[in-house]
Amino acid sequence: MVKIRLRRMGAKKNPFYRVVVADSRYPRDGRFIEELGTYNPMTSEDAVKIDAERAQAWIKNGAQPTDTVRGLLKKAGVL
Repeated sequence: MVKIRLRRMGAKKNPFYRVVVADSRYPRDGRFIEELGTYNPMTSEDAVKIDAERAQAWIKNGAQPTDTVRGLLKKAGVL
């Protein structure tokens, strides 16, 4: 199954995430199919940047967002 989920980047105690489309069998920070955007929880302004068009296309094709990503997509106005 294809999932839309977060991929952790950044340094220790300074997280930065990329929103990616990946097969659910791949590791969290492993191989992915496409990068859709970024999420930086350490900043209050512009924390979520997502390509809405591509995210909607993946959801229409059956990709399932995780609970956290679903909240971010709602915050970004995609869902």
